[in-house]
Amino acid sequence: MTDGDQQPGETAADREPGVAPVATPEPVPATGENVTQAQAAPEQATAAVPARRRRWPLWAALAVVVVVLTCALPAVLLVGLVGGAAGRTATGDDRATAAARRLGARMTAQLDRQAAALLGGDRNGFLDVAEPGARADLTRRYAALRALRVTVWRPAADGIPRTVTGRPGEWQLAARVEYCFVVPGCTAAATVFGTRWRDAGEQPRLLAVEESRTAPAGARPWEVSDLAVAFGKRTVVATTPALRAKLPGLLAQAEAAAKVADLYTVGGAPPDRYLVYYAGRAEWRRWYGGGRPRWTAGYAVGVGGGHHDVVLNAESLSPTGVDDLLRHELTHAASLPERGYSDRATWWLVEGLAEYAGADGQPVGRYDGLPEVRELVRGGWNGRLDGLAPADDAADDRVGGSYGVGYLAVRHLVDRYGEQRVLDFFRLVVHDRRSAEEASDQVFGEQWATLHDDCVRYVRAVAG
Repeated sequence: MTDGDQQPGETAADREPGVAPVATPEPVPATGENVTQAQAAPEQATAAVPARRRRWPLWAALAVVVVVLTCALPAVLLVGLVGGAAGRTATGDDRATAAARRLGARMTAQLDRQAAALLGGDRNGFLDVAEPGARADLTRRYAALRALRVTVWRPAADGIPRTVTGRPGEWQLAARVEYCFVVPGCTAAATVFGTRWRDAGEQPRLLAVEESRTAPAGARPWEVSDLAVAFGKRTVVATTPALRAKLPGLLAQAEAAAKVADLYTVGGAPPDRYLVYYAGRAEWRRWYGGGRPRWTAGYAVGVGGGHHDVVLNAESLSPTGVDDLLRHELTHAASLPERGYSDRATWWLVEGLAEYAGADGQPVGRYDGLPEVRELVRGGWNGRLDGLAPADDAADDRVGGSYGVGYLAVRHLVDRYGEQRVLDFFRLVVHDRRSAEEASDQVFGEQWATLHDDCVRYVRAVAG
């Protein structure tokens, strides 16, 4: 057991914050061991915010563009999973179906063996269920999961196995896994991925594990990358070994941001831990499916169990831009509902609250998005908050102005009614999906049409 490993029942709060040491697993390990820093053989829905001129080169995502963030499993959408066979079940319990069910049970027993080995720090046991061709990928996954201090790993079959066309004796099975990091008793996140097997009697042999295809989240970093990880009392920060020198500073900034984000928790307790990934160029394009708007510098994505992972784009951040970005994105993780949000009309409120937290009490006149707000207001903005959400290909100034208008509208409501009543309004509109009209009447005792116009007048006055 290496220095960074977690003791049974131990949480990050029980340990000194720090960076997990690097461990380089052998391709075929000789002994079982616990690994807390992942570096294997090389193989290789969301909220976003614009980047300020003094913060990032682009209008990067300080918010969580969660236009379709519905990661509640098991109602998952699987894309391209093991040939599209995952999740299908036979309709009758004929002989073939019964045999497939029995085979599925044996595969699940193998996955259970893997889970026990993973949680017990037995790398040999984790690899033992697999054929040699699958071990390089599994070695990396094992190391990354151990580096993140996995505390829960509950696999289960998602449907029954099906034969692989043109490959006699090979089967494919979708597997659903629930997992926790650091905290043993967390509400588990979940994902679904494809597996391929060889029928070898009582103990089927694992041939391959695919990346997650659960929409919209996509491949988790621990599935596809070596990871270096640092732990604080409220946050976990992970990146690739090439960027590990950034971890101490990022951890300190994340811990400070978490204290702010906790204040904007909506609908329950704050997250047990905020998980932040710092992505290099290749990882930004691959983690969680990539494909973010070009102006995005960071985002938060729902992964189930009420968890939202945060990803920062290393290439678009300046040293002075990380603090407010972290406050913004961690506030998304604290305030958004588990299923995310799908109503673009509420974008101004979701992003406005995160921008408000990101500003961290600074005077309105010091908000560095004011030039973009001024340009948007003077450039023909129609004065509707529910139409602010920018397109993926929007110009940088249009994106920045939209975030700024959202911030000013939320700031005006806070100045008038206080933070708690604004959070109550947020809960009704974003979590409970009540209309702004109904929520305004209930929380503020005012008609929303009147308040909306007051917010717009305030925005125009500040813009000048």
